[in-house]
Amino acid sequence: MRKGLFALAAAGLVATGSMAACGTEEASEPGSGATGGASAGKVGVILPDTKSSARWATADFKYLTEAFEAAGVEADIQNAEGDKTRFTTIADGMIASGVKVLVIVNLDSGTGKAVLEKAKTAGIATIDYDRLTLGGGANYYVSFDNTEVGKLQGQGLVDCLTEKKVTKPVVSYLNGSPTDNNATLFKEGYDSVLKPKFESGDYVKGPDQDVPDWDNAQGGTIFEQQLTQNKEIAGVLAANDGLGNAAIQVLKKNKLNGKVPVTGQDATVQGLQNILAGDQCMTVYKAIKKEADAAAELAIALAKQQAPTTATKTVVDTETKAEVKAVLLAPQAITIANVKDVVADGFVTKEELCTKDFADACTKAGIS
Repeated sequence: MRKGLFALAAAGLVATGSMAACGTEEASEPGSGATGGASAGKVGVILPDTKSSARWATADFKYLTEAFEAAGVEADIQNAEGDKTRFTTIADGMIASGVKVLVIVNLDSGTGKAVLEKAKTAGIATIDYDRLTLGGGANYYVSFDNTEVGKLQGQGLVDCLTEKKVTKPVVSYLNGSPTDNNATLFKEGYDSVLKPKFESGDYVKGPDQDVPDWDNAQGGTIFEQQLTQNKEIAGVLAANDGLGNAAIQVLKKNKLNGKVPVTGQDATVQGLQNILAGDQCMTVYKAIKKEADAAAELAIALAKQQAPTTATKTVVDTETKAEVKAVLLAPQAITIANVKDVVADGFVTKEELCTKDFADACTKAGIS
C-alpha cells in the first residue's frame, strides 16, 4: 500500500478519500462557525514537486491521504511536479470541480497568489501549507517555525566547527530557492546565529549563493565553483539535505568529506545516512505527520463548515503586512546523538535507514 501511494504521488495522480455523508450545503465563510451537522465538502491539495525534497512523495502525500480518509472527507491530492503551468491547471480543475477548501504548497508566490485569488473569487477557503504565499491572502497558514529551523542549522554548524576546533573557519552558504519564502526565513534564522561570528572575526564569511528551485544538481555545481574559488571553506550551511548531499559529493571528490561540516534539513533517509557516515553534521527534523495532520484538521473543519480552533498564532505577510492566522510547529535538531529519535517517531524505518552499508553505524547510534 505504501509503495503504491508513493508511486501515485510521484506521478501526480489523484488520491481520493472516503466520501462523507451526502448533502449539498454550501460552505460558510471561512471560520464562520456553522453547525457540525452539515456534510463535508471536498478538499483540494496541490503539492509542489518530487524533486526539491523527497518528503513531498514519501511523507506529505501519505499522511494527508490517511488523515482525510480517517475523517471521511473526500480529498483530491495532486502534485504539480515543479511545473507552474501544471500547478495552475490543477488548481483550475479543482476549483471547477467544486472543492470547498484549497490547500496549496506554492512553487512561487506569483503563481500561488493567482491561484489563491481565483479560489477566493469562487468562495473557497484557502490554506497555505508549509510555504506562505506572499501577497496571496490565504485564510490560514500551516507550517513549522521556519526561522527557528534556520537557527537550529546555524547553531548546529557552530557546534560542529567548535567540536573540530577550527580556527576562523570560512563558511559557505548554499541557500534555498529565492522564490521560496521559507528559504528567506531559514536564512534569517541561520544568519542570526552566524552573522555575529562573522562580525567578531571568529568566522570568515565565504560564498553566499541561492540555489534556484532547490535544484540539487545546480547546488552541486554551485558548491564545486565555490570550493574551486575558495579552497579554505571549512563549513557549509546547506539549507536542506538534498543540497547538503550535493555539497558532500563534491567534498568526497576532494577527499574533504567528514572534515568539512555540512548542515541539512528534512531528516531524509539520505541525510540521516550521511550523518551516520560522519559526512553531515546535522539535519533538522520536522515531524511532517504532525504538519500534515494539522493542515488536514484545519481543512476538515472548514469543509464541515465548522469554526477552526487550532490556528492560534499569526504570521505577517511581508508583502501586504497583513496578519495570517497560523499553526506553527516546533522543529528538532538531529545529530548522530539522536538520529534514533527520527526512527522511534516512525518518520523513517530501521529497514530504510540501516541498510548493509550503515548497519554498524546504526547499532552504534542506538537504533534498534
